[in-house]
Amino acid sequence: MPNVESRRTQKNVIVLVLAQTILGAQMPMLFTIGGLAGQSLASNICFATLPITLIVAGSMLAATPISAIMQRYGRRVGFFVGALAGAIGGAVGGYGLYTGSFPIFLLGSLITGVYMSAHGFYRFAAADTASAEFRPKAISYVMAGGLAAAILGPQLVKLTADAYVVPFIGTYVAIIALNCIGALLFFALDIPKPPAPTADAPQGRTRWELLSSPRILVAVICATVTYALMNLVMTSTPLAVVGCGYDKNNAADVVSAHVLAMYIPSFFTGHLIARFGAQSIMATGLAILGAAGAVALSGVELENFFAALILLGLGWNFGFIGATAMLAEEHTPAEQGRMQGMNDLIVFGGVTIASLSSGGLMNCAGGEPAQGWAAVNLAMLPFLALAGGALIWLLLRPKTQPV
Repeated sequence: MPNVESRRTQKNVIVLVLAQTILGAQMPMLFTIGGLAGQSLASNICFATLPITLIVAGSMLAATPISAIMQRYGRRVGFFVGALAGAIGGAVGGYGLYTGSFPIFLLGSLITGVYMSAHGFYRFAAADTASAEFRPKAISYVMAGGLAAAILGPQLVKLTADAYVVPFIGTYVAIIALNCIGALLFFALDIPKPPAPTADAPQGRTRWELLSSPRILVAVICATVTYALMNLVMTSTPLAVVGCGYDKNNAADVVSAHVLAMYIPSFFTGHLIARFGAQSIMATGLAILGAAGAVALSGVELENFFAALILLGLGWNFGFIGATAMLAEEHTPAEQGRMQGMNDLIVFGGVTIASLSSGGLMNCAGGEPAQGWAAVNLAMLPFLALAGGALIWLLLRPKTQPV
């Protein structure tokens, strides 16, 4: 049986890594062009990043339903639903660009959010059939699949952004194709459907009881802050790069470097968590995010953008994977759907607020792009303090109390 389970786990990790690569490539594509396309369609440039905000809002709204679908019908069905939504969202967004309709473009972004929500569950699916010892590594390996996506996505933007008379329509055609091809991978996914609960089966803790667990609470806070701050800065990056005198290819290259930094460390993050513990890795991630903000505030040379966004990606990797690993240890199978759905609802709720704030800070916080960029990075400080304080509180709790 251990050998069978090992082969199953390895197969599932490979499938999820490939899905992260192919389907995940659309994420850097969407975040590279979303603000630029929105800026060309919106009547008020303060709403330039609203398309990205609605992607994240769609993900937030879909988190609980997608989690419930997976709990009842299995991971495969939930991932198929996500890929279908990605293709439909790409088609609607492309049509919005073709007709010059900002509302239709926004609708496509909202639908795409369902894909983003399902994509977020890849990391949890990696842990489903893994042993306790291998679980952090399985999560880390699947997240590492984003490395190839980081290379593929921005290159596809370069190839497709100006392929048609209307800018970026070609990119949305490519997004539709990625979803159709990537969905085929899930036929090979071998994760058992959760058994239907019986009347006398353990129901697990309520949502409030789960959030009242100190380790779960801190994991959710750190995951939310880490992801929200990464999104806050990344969403504004293409606007800042172009606004400071560089071109779209420079913006794509900076985003590519950022996404590479998000996923390259995943090859060893799991090992670091196993050795030093999730709390230490999360704390390191928060410190690196602070360093990213400091570099961004030190200047608007292209080198500053590259360095800041690389640090931003590395900080996200440590903080978010560390929080995911901690959370995966703290709930039972009966609580899985409830906890994972609630976690992603909270995380992407924070990311939605960050994304919406990003455009306003970037375009409406000062007269020059450099001033807006500074405002975006200064906004990180109170939230880094919140997450850091939560980790310190957890560390200082008496060891005799359950955590």
